[in-house]
Amino acid sequence: MPFRPQCPETAVQLRIQAGLKGIDARAWDRLVGSGDPFLEYGFLAAMEESGVVGEATAWQPRYVIMERKGTLVGAVPLFIKWDSYGEFIFDWQWAQAFQRSGIPYYPKGVVAAPFTPAAGPRILLADPAVASNPADAAAMIGFMNEFSAAEGLSGIHALFCTEAEQRLLGEQGYAPRLTHQFHWINQGYQTFEDYLGALRSKKRKQIRRERESVLNSGVEIEVFSGEALREEHLEAMWKLYVANAQRAWGQMYLNRATFDLLLEYCRHTLLLVMARAGDEWIGGSLCFVKGPNLYGRYWGATCFVPNLHFECCYYRLIEHAIEQRLELFEAGAQGEHKFLRGFVASPTYSAHRIEHPGARRAIEGFLDEERRHGAETIAGYNRVSPVKTVRRGA
Repeated sequence: MPFRPQCPETAVQLRIQAGLKGIDARAWDRLVGSGDPFLEYGFLAAMEESGVVGEATAWQPRYVIMERKGTLVGAVPLFIKWDSYGEFIFDWQWAQAFQRSGIPYYPKGVVAAPFTPAAGPRILLADPAVASNPADAAAMIGFMNEFSAAEGLSGIHALFCTEAEQRLLGEQGYAPRLTHQFHWINQGYQTFEDYLGALRSKKRKQIRRERESVLNSGVEIEVFSGEALREEHLEAMWKLYVANAQRAWGQMYLNRATFDLLLEYCRHTLLLVMARAGDEWIGGSLCFVKGPNLYGRYWGATCFVPNLHFECCYYRLIEHAIEQRLELFEAGAQGEHKFLRGFVASPTYSAHRIEHPGARRAIEGFLDEERRHGAETIAGYNRVSPVKTVRRGA
């Protein structure tokens, strides 16, 4: 599907590419933001090569590629989706409404990092600031919209995008959606005790009790990253991931090969918090770090130890963030228990283009009301935050 710009002297070419093969990894990574590990070439390659993303799956890559005089200057991680699993901006009710009305909802287009509820730029540009390079961004969005119409997609959904991208997408027919997550924000803490000191007394005492119970259990906690990561750690993490999915009847998005490829391609961003009883790994969390940001992704355990989940998924990672002077810790989707431990209610943004006129009007009306309620919810949470400075500033 060629794109013919109105100004030939710009020498811009746009195309759709089904997979990363043939794209230069270094050129792609130059487009990715300094704090986002999930759209790096290596992460996406791990998904594709392990077979959890690809033509035989519900995540079929159709990357929007922009080149100027043969040089990659822009990209959008677009996927054709045949279900709504692994997205974390929930649209199941929309799909059901389409079905009741006899309108096909799948396939649809999704702009996202697969299986990852982490916010970041979705319109990747050599000049990363959308506000300073709106023409290239708009050209890719327009081309993507043409592709959607040509392929008969029900629409395109840009998930966990930036607020600036949401505004730009709105100019091309996308309806804005406001949701929220709970994020830990480093307020200049020098030690874990500084963080505790910023909380209400009741919460401070609760966290100390929870940490002490893990310490007294005899379980050892270790943090691994970079060259300290070994194959045995990923093998153990895979088993923990499987155990957790089986116990909770959860969806297993990754497979065994994904873990090997993450170690091979993403060692520089991987961080594992592992819990050991004797010689056996009994719990752990798989995380990513890039730039000033820390992201918690997967937790698993083979047995129950009181408060081990909080230690591996929150407290030990907050300690790491403070020690490394990281600014933001996103621990994943949902979870009001995070708010009670000093995580701040933070807005997350998405944008949705629905092709069917009647469905578009209905969904836009729903989103208008949801945004109003969502903004009130975020403000309401933070007015009663355990973090003193957040509570005062809300």
